Amino acid sequence: MSAETRTKLLEGALRTLTEQGIARISARTVAAGAGVNQALVFYHFGSVEELLAEACRYGTEQRVARYRERLDRIGSLGELLVFGREMHEEEKAAGQLAVLGQLLAGAQAHPRLASATAAGLDLWIVEIERVLERVLAPTPLAGFADPAGLARAVSASFVGIELYEGVDEEGAGAALAALEQLASLVAALDTLGPVAQRALRHTLRRTSGSAGVTARVRRTP
Repeated sequence: MSAETRTKLLEGALRTLTEQGIARISARTVAAGAGVNQALVFYHFGSVEELLAEACRYGTEQRVARYRERLDRIGSLGELLVFGREMHEEEKAAGQLAVLGQLLAGAQAHPRLASATAAGLDLWIVEIERVLERVLAPTPLAGFADPAGLARAVSASFVGIELYEGVDEEGAGAALAALEQLASLVAALDTLGPVAQRALRHTLRRTSGSAGVTARVRRTP
């Protein structure tokens, strides 16, 4: 019963975030949504902030698990972006984008919630990094692109687009289209012949080396 009550409270917190926003979050509103006594919020979590942090982790784990099988089937950057569009629509319909927006808003004032939200986003980043490592491996970009950094860039882009859509839906769509154009450019690299691919790798190697020298110079006092 204790585990069941915890789950009810976690789901109640997420539901309250979606329906009422973080400004209306309290032990009373969460408990009412969960159908339990509000004293149980403090019994199980100690504080409303800790409940929200746990709800963030719980909710993200549920969403990542929902999409993991589809992520495992992705074979190109283009397919990753198609998945991103589909997931965006599904998450919006399920109210998950509203939850993310509320968590990000609350994170500005609550350090515990900020760390929990970051940890939740990291769960997505790990999955996206695995996909990028797989799809970039057979391309001329293998060895030059940083899957870990790209995974964070992709995640940050989608978070920004999801929030941006609320004020400019057309602009958000244009941003997604631009990402798809980049994926098409990467796909075009695979069609290059061996000589052109070697030339590209040489250029990338030289550019990467120059960037590293510049970065070291900038760090030198």
